[in-house]
Amino acid sequence: MSRSAVCLAALATALIAVPAIAADSTAPASAYASIAQLQQRMDTGTLDSRQLTKQFLGRIQHIDQSGPTLRAVLGTNPDALKLAGALDAKRTKAHGPLYGIPVLLKDNIDTGDRMLTTAGSFALTDAPAPHDSAVAERLRQAGVLILGKTNLSEWADMRSDHASSGWSGVGAQTRNPYALDRNPCGSSSGSAAAVAAGLVTVAIGTETDGSIICPASMNGIVGIKPTLGLVSRSGIVPISHNQDTAGPLARNVADAAALLSVIAGSDSRDPATAEADKHATDYTRSLDPNGLKGKRIGVVRQLAGNEPNADRVLEQAIAIMKAQGAIIVDPVTLPHLSELNAPENTVLQYDLKYDLNAYLATRTGLKVHTLADLIAFNQREAVREMPWFGQQLFEQAQAKGPLTDKAYLDAQTKAKQLAGPEGIDAALAKDHLDALLAPSWGPAFVTDPVLGDHIVSGDPNIGGASQPAAVAGYPSITMPAGWAHGLPVGIVLFGAKWSEPTLISIAYGFEQHSHAWQPPKFLDTVDGTPVAATR
Repeated sequence: MSRSAVCLAALATALIAVPAIAADSTAPASAYASIAQLQQRMDTGTLDSRQLTKQFLGRIQHIDQSGPTLRAVLGTNPDALKLAGALDAKRTKAHGPLYGIPVLLKDNIDTGDRMLTTAGSFALTDAPAPHDSAVAERLRQAGVLILGKTNLSEWADMRSDHASSGWSGVGAQTRNPYALDRNPCGSSSGSAAAVAAGLVTVAIGTETDGSIICPASMNGIVGIKPTLGLVSRSGIVPISHNQDTAGPLARNVADAAALLSVIAGSDSRDPATAEADKHATDYTRSLDPNGLKGKRIGVVRQLAGNEPNADRVLEQAIAIMKAQGAIIVDPVTLPHLSELNAPENTVLQYDLKYDLNAYLATRTGLKVHTLADLIAFNQREAVREMPWFGQQLFEQAQAKGPLTDKAYLDAQTKAKQLAGPEGIDAALAKDHLDALLAPSWGPAFVTDPVLGDHIVSGDPNIGGASQPAAVAGYPSITMPAGWAHGLPVGIVLFGAKWSEPTLISIAYGFEQHSHAWQPPKFLDTVDGTPVAATR
């Protein structure tokens, strides 16, 4: 059996195992369908890629650009329908699992077409990127339709420590589809909100620390932050080569696994991916309904206790895991957790200057070529670019020296060692664990453009568990696990380097017995009513 056939068979099995969930009443059938469901319809001739693309474009118009006005999508592909028709014409019975499926990309991922790649900034709107990113290349090679670009926290939330997640100069403020006054988190805000709202089946986000895990959690979907080097960063607007990675966002584990299977692999343009081909696999083979049985899972209580709703959902998740045969070790101590902030911040500031300057050198037709140019641009365009918050992080990064500075090298070594070998690896080895478990975040906070994000300002009532895996460069996966006042609450699993198959197996086993996902109702607020002009 071919790799494509194996993947399709696994997705079909996953489809049978997941019960249908009612979506908002007037949404098209495609809005909340899984990849496997869409492929079944296309295989039987009741749907094709062009029709599916047209449905999503219509839903973006009515949900994102009007109605609730989520502002999740910055722009759609002007050639989408033409490309979808071409895919339909070439479709065969032996197609890949994502063939003809539309996907949205976070707008820091280059596409060498008529779409812009802006990172949410007007500084990058003069010309599109000259080439596809490696992620875009892999998607096109798999027959995936790139439907458009999603809004994000401008510059992936690395311009100011008082920013509002999901706000960019180009796209304004993305809103959470579960309660419109709530924040979608970031920086992959639009990608997560679009998937949650049924504007697309799957999307790609990026993470440096929390930018996949937090928006996935607060929008009630699945997000996978891969091992550093599993997915190429070539052609992605960077923050840090020590922590950046792209990853999938989906409404279920099966769809996330299928998307990860397409984008994973080595790329000569990104040295970090040298070993990726040795580890990349068809991750849908890990979709085991009994994936919890016999797994040893450690509860990191240091990452809990911040928010009562998150703690309650965590306890419910632990009960489900135990009932399905998981061996829960509780608590587990994650060494050096409190020592990661300082070295991580130092590394990110140095890397931002070096990596962003290198990326801007690849972009033609722009008026900005360096971080210094961006700082000057923002000062000139302060009315558009800095109506709510400034660029302190840009300025701090610009003041840093070269990557040969002792302060940088020491911080880089310390961060990786404390988070990885002496942190996650040590915790896993001590109790012979397969994975570590914590609340992803608390429920979504109210958007506050004046004071910025609660998670950025260190509000102890919000929490967050992305840092250890992000700093170590190890994989993590978040999934919906429960609810608080109509807002989704997630749990996160993280583990050793290249342990994506194990994490996906555990996550899928949990999903099959938790059935936590629900479609959004587009409420004005948590105690409000659905927006009348939604459809």
